[in-house]
Amino acid sequence: MSEFRKLSDSFYASPQVTPQEISEAAAMGITLVVNNRPDGEAPDQPEGATIEAATRAAGMDYLAIPIGSAGFSEPQVEQLQDALAAASGPVLGFCRSGTRSTLLWSLARARTGEDPEEISEAAASAGYDVSPVRPAMDMFAARARS
Repeated sequence: MSEFRKLSDSFYASPQVTPQEISEAAAMGITLVVNNRPDGEAPDQPEGATIEAATRAAGMDYLAIPIGSAGFSEPQVEQLQDALAAASGPVLGFCRSGTRSTLLWSLARARTGEDPEEISEAAASAGYDVSPVRPAMDMFAARARS
C-alpha cells in the first residue's frame, strides 16, 4: 500500500515508490512521476530506470530531479516549477521519505508567488516540515510578487 500524501489537488509526495505502487499512482490519475532521489543512495533502493520503465508502462510521464546531499539549487526548483506548469494532471514526487520532494514542491510553489504560509500549512497537514527552506520560500515569493 502506498504512502502518497496529498499536498494539493495537483501534487502528492511519497517515500520511495516501488514499481508495484506505480499502478496505484496511475489509478489515482497521476500523470507525472518525479524522482527526487539519486540512484545508489541505499542498497535496497530500486534504480531510477526501473521506476521510469514502470511509470512509462503505466502511461505516465517521468522526470528525474535528484536532490543529493548538496541540497537544493534554483535550477532544480525551476525544473519542477516548469514540470508542474506543463503537467496534464496530478504529479507524484518521491524520495527516501518524501521530505525532499515536499521541500522542492514548496520552493517551486513559492517561486510562482504563492503564499509561503499557505504552502507551509499544506505541507504540515501532510506531515512534512518545510521550515528548513522557509527563508528561501519567502525570498522566492517576494521576488515573484515584485
